Amino acid sequence: QVQLVESGGGLVQPGGSLMLSCAASGSIYSITFMRWYRQVQGGQRELVAVISSGGGTNYAGSVKGRFTISKDGAKNLLYLHMSSLKPEDTAVYYCNADVRAGYGSPFVTYWGQGTQVTVSS
Repeated sequence: QVQLVESGGGLVQPGGSLMLSCAASGSIYSITFMRWYRQVQGGQRELVAVISSGGGTNYAGSVKGRFTISKDGAKNLLYLHMSSLKPEDTAVYYCNADVRAGYGSPFVTYWGQGTQVTVSS
C-alpha cells in the first residue's frame, strides 16, 4: 500500500506565495507521473500541474507562469510552489501519483487526502 500526505496549505493574502509538499511512502518501486489537482467546494477536481519521472512538466492555463511543480525523486517528494496567488486559487489541493509496487507490477494511481489553500485578505 502507498500513502500520499500533503502539507503546506493555509491562509494567504492575494499576491502572496505558498509551497505545498506531498510525501509518498509505502510499497514504492517506481513512480511515473505525479500531479497536483484542486477542487473547490461543489466543483469538479481540476488538474493543476503534472511532472513526469524525467522531469517534464505541464500546467493548467490558469496557473501557468505563477505555479511551479517540482519533485525530489530520490525521496518521493512532490512540491507545488504557488506565487501571485488569487482568490480564485482557493481550493483543496490534492497530490496524485502513478506508482509501481514492484518490477513488472502494474501502475496504480494513489491520492492524498488534500490540503486547504485559502487566498483572502
